[in-house]
Amino acid sequence: MRGSIVALLAGTGALALSASASALPIIDTGTPSLPAHSGAAAKAHKIKDPTIAPQNPYMTSNPNSNIHNDTWMTDAYQRKGPLGNNLQTSSGSFPPSLCGSITFDSQGRILSICPSSVAPPTARLIDPSTLAQISSYVLPTAPNAPGTKEYQNFTGGGYFFVDNKDRITVATKTDHIFVLSEGPDGNTLTLESDYDLTPVLDEDTERISSALPDFNGLIWFVSKNNGKVGTLNTKTGAMKVKTMNEEIENSFAVGEDGVYIVSDKRMYRFKATGSGMPKVVWQKGYPNSGIVKPSQVDAGSGTTPTLMDNGLVSITDNADPMDVVVYRTAKKLKKGEKRVVCKEPIFGVGASATENSIITAGRSLLVENNYGYQDPFGPTAGAVTEPGFVRVDVRKDLSGCKTAWTNREVRSPTVVPKLSTKTGLIYTYQRPPDDAAQGYYWTAIDWRNGKTVWTQYAGSGLSFNNNYAGLALGPDGTAYLGVIGGIIALRDGS
Repeated sequence: MRGSIVALLAGTGALALSASASALPIIDTGTPSLPAHSGAAAKAHKIKDPTIAPQNPYMTSNPNSNIHNDTWMTDAYQRKGPLGNNLQTSSGSFPPSLCGSITFDSQGRILSICPSSVAPPTARLIDPSTLAQISSYVLPTAPNAPGTKEYQNFTGGGYFFVDNKDRITVATKTDHIFVLSEGPDGNTLTLESDYDLTPVLDEDTERISSALPDFNGLIWFVSKNNGKVGTLNTKTGAMKVKTMNEEIENSFAVGEDGVYIVSDKRMYRFKATGSGMPKVVWQKGYPNSGIVKPSQVDAGSGTTPTLMDNGLVSITDNADPMDVVVYRTAKKLKKGEKRVVCKEPIFGVGASATENSIITAGRSLLVENNYGYQDPFGPTAGAVTEPGFVRVDVRKDLSGCKTAWTNREVRSPTVVPKLSTKTGLIYTYQRPPDDAAQGYYWTAIDWRNGKTVWTQYAGSGLSFNNNYAGLALGPDGTAYLGVIGGIIALRDGS
């Protein structure tokens, strides 16, 4: 998941604004040719076997801490989302910006960082009802590392996390880690700590893809170029780095037993030694066609690893067609066991790719197809993506996997979809190919059978393109999404 692109702000430092009035709405530039709403409201079907990720003591309470909700990166909420009753849409304009990851503080307010191509990334505290900005903090910037496409640049805030004190921890484009608090007044984003990682990272070629704490409080970080895996001890300032010489594009999952990282070559489980040095516990390659498919950032897995119940971890590979790959996480395997539980092919040859994490609930996995997405500012802007959502179930005895269902009608270009285990609905964001206005639609899919339940028009044009941003469900059940024009929201009406 992910997001990058535009934020037009001047100056540096903190800026506190009033959120008493609603934000200016995003301007809709088109008229949809499809119905503004289709389908019918759903009846909630609670999922009986949701995955309950352990609470990382150094992150805010699940599921509010990061783009993938929790330390296992499940992308699932144990709270409700919209059912489809008299749906109400709203938007808040921060043009041009893309708040790719949406999290929540202990008061239920939105915390986000909006990376940029034309100005420094900006952290924002946002009122969840009015979508007005309460406060902002402009982060430092630097030129992109060589070979990075601007619309796929996720450094400088594409990934961040909120800790157990409502503080934002973010890796900057200048290879620092900033900790931003809500200040003495609780309403003003303020720089509290600054950790300089340039002694272990090349300022010109290496950028931090993601940084997250383990269950002992060490901050782990990874770099895209050279595949450096490092730890930061925030108490002593000590930094330890292991260079893998592979590309690490995505975020990673954190379990009580270690850190799970996927490169463009292999899947890894790491553990820190007593000194904090990252150590490989096990590693396993995965099938790779070597092709950078349309929508992909590199020729490798596009997923952040997702931890599951029963001692499993999952990714998608880069075969053609793509597979869901499930691994056993144990350090030592029992007699007769293999590291790979299954490889289940999904979608079709020449039409399968994803750049978003897998959703998990129990032994079930949900993957979205992003094949065909192109630069929204380039000559191929507006290219239609291949359709597809698929649910893959791991067999109860762990003897393999099977495809439970495939939805071949919903086309979701790049959004990080989410699951509500309270409603039993998957929430996504699509651009149907037959809408002449190139409109975007909120969409709900039934977890049980893959059927499309309802769609709701959001808006048309570039401003409503989410460009890899992640959908989020707020504490009251409102759905939020960062788009190039700002933030949009969807909630049930009365």
